[in-house]
Amino acid sequence: MSDKNLSPDVASPPSDQATSGAQRAGAMLRQAREDAGLHVEALAVALKVTVKKLEALEAGRIDLLPDPTFARGLAASICRGLKLDPKPVLDLMPGIAGERREVAPPAINARFEPGAAASGSSALRSSPSPAMWIVAVLLLGALAIYLWPGMGGSPADADNGSAATPMGAPSTVTESVTPAEPAPAAAPTVVEPAPVAPAPAAVAEPAPLLQFVAKSETWVQVTDATGATPLRRSLVAGETVTAAGTPPLNVVVGRIDAVEVQVRGEPRDLRTIAKNNVARFEVK
Repeated sequence: MSDKNLSPDVASPPSDQATSGAQRAGAMLRQAREDAGLHVEALAVALKVTVKKLEALEAGRIDLLPDPTFARGLAASICRGLKLDPKPVLDLMPGIAGERREVAPPAINARFEPGAAASGSSALRSSPSPAMWIVAVLLLGALAIYLWPGMGGSPADADNGSAATPMGAPSTVTESVTPAEPAPAAAPTVVEPAPVAPAPAAVAEPAPLLQFVAKSETWVQVTDATGATPLRRSLVAGETVTAAGTPPLNVVVGRIDAVEVQVRGEPRDLRTIAKNNVARFEVK
């Protein structure tokens, strides 16, 4: 079979030019992240993607990502987070393949052919269903009962109505009114003031387990022993947050020079355990 018989829908492998462009775009993203002092894991937490996808994008391995559209969107999100112009990066990445097919509308002068629905509706109009006959019989029966003479009331009701006392007639029942004796005056009640209880002494609140005070933009993630994540977010300058959970707590701090960390009210120096300006430690 010759090459001319191959289907045009089969995707061809990426060219060397597209691969080199993706690698250069990934290198630009990696350099911008390292200049910002942001670890790849902290960036993955912020973008809610896996570390493997970020590493594949920075290595220019677009084939390891779901599709080029996802790769370009992820690159644009990284540029926005790092305050980088996305145009030079996106210009180096491969474009989005695919064609849009349009469905031609029917001709305006096409002849309309009535189908089976029209014939079915005409059949319904010509022959009423049994349900319609039942409803008609019930309506006729209700009308006959309403118009039948003597059905409006019974003789017993008429007798009871004639024996009733006419409205507005004076009543023959007399009531005797006995003057009530005045009640003896009650003795005045003396109310003694209740003793005032002394105010309870103020109880000092314990210091939070973890506290973060941001001096500039940074990232923080806290995971407890149950696998829950009580804190995972970015902080802006002047923001203070606390975290608690089931110890031990695993803590990841991005850009340690931009945040002050306190554990149970005591400051924690992260410079001795930091790597690439990212610190990881455990609170028991």
